[in-house]
Amino acid sequence: MSDVDLSDDKTRLDVARIHGWLASSYWSPGIERSLVERAIAGSHCLGAYRDGAQIGYARMITDHATFAWLADVWVDESARGAGLARRMVQWFLDDPRYAGIRRIGLTTADAHGVYAALGFTSLLRPDRYMERLAPQFAALLTVPV
Repeated sequence: MSDVDLSDDKTRLDVARIHGWLASSYWSPGIERSLVERAIAGSHCLGAYRDGAQIGYARMITDHATFAWLADVWVDESARGAGLARRMVQWFLDDPRYAGIRRIGLTTADAHGVYAALGFTSLLRPDRYMERLAPQFAALLTVPV
């Protein structure tokens, strides 16, 4: 994976490709491109590139003081299985802008091993966690995957 360049330069992001990835994901099926663009604008984004082509993406949403949320970690099928997702998450964890953040959250249905290897655990107090979903989004999540 040493031939892969990681960069948080938003001008390098292939928004069309990112939109395609996310629209096909289980967590944001059919997401509109305009919503992906808004998410990118409001987040710290990381792209992974091989030979100039984007092969990975992740983003962090944060107040830069106490809380951050890791989202949309995606590795192109052609690059899976080589540790790129873990490398992208580690990039954020090593970034000095995230030093001292008390809590970094995320959700996953299928990559627990990736995140556990980086120190993520199940919720310590799940009874304190709540969420409010838009009705249309909740309906998408109740559809069997």
